[in-house]
Order: sequence, then structure tokens, then C-alpha cells
Amino acid sequence: MACRISELVIKARDPQRLAAFWCEVLGFTVFGTAEDGVVEIGPPGGFGGLQPTLCFVPSTEPQAGRLPLHFDVNATDRDQDAELERLLELGARPADVGQTGEESWRVLADPEGNEFCLLRTRLS
Repeated sequence: MACRISELVIKARDPQRLAAFWCEVLGFTVFGTAEDGVVEIGPPGGFGGLQPTLCFVPSTEPQAGRLPLHFDVNATDRDQDAELERLLELGARPADVGQTGEESWRVLADPEGNEFCLLRTRLS
């Protein structure tokens, strides 16, 4: 037997805003908002599929340094440059983590400063 990741929990100062951003990035939908302010998003097929859901948990704790985990995303229907433009229009911004400029990926930050990478390879 083995496990698989079913949910990723992310602290957020503004769970609604971050959920909306990641819904646009990933093509996810909002499954619901709990009474405690947790917003859960996931693939249109619902919970339990191959992709994990994302739960944005309200937090007022300041983010101390870089997160030890980040997302890597791949475009599914366009090349990396076109996807980069789309992500920037959604509110992502370039992030500098010491890259040389020779990398095949682009480092970005979401609206709350969480870093993620846009990889070159297009997935279908």
C-alpha cells in the first residue's frame, strides 16, 4: 500500500484572494469556504481525483523567509512565454531566488509572495 497527496494546506493572509488566483492559474474551482474561513479549491472533477485540492487557511502570522516548499507548474495549452504573460496578468510577479538567467524555468511569486516556478515543458 502507498499514500498519495490529497490536500495541500497553505496559510494565507487573504484566503479568498489567494484561492481566486490559484483557481485561475490551475483551472480549479472553489469547493467551499468553511466557517473558520478556510477556502478549498480543486479540479472541476471534485475531491478524490489524481490532483490534490488546495486549502487556504487564514493566518495572521508573518511569513518568515522563503517557504520550504513551492509549486512547479507547466502550461497545458500554450508555450512558456504566453503562459508567463497570462500569469503576470493574473497578479503573479517575477521573483529572484538567486537564479542565473540560464534556467529553463521562470521563478514567480503569487499575490502573497509565495514562490512558484513556471517550467518550460508543456503538459497535456
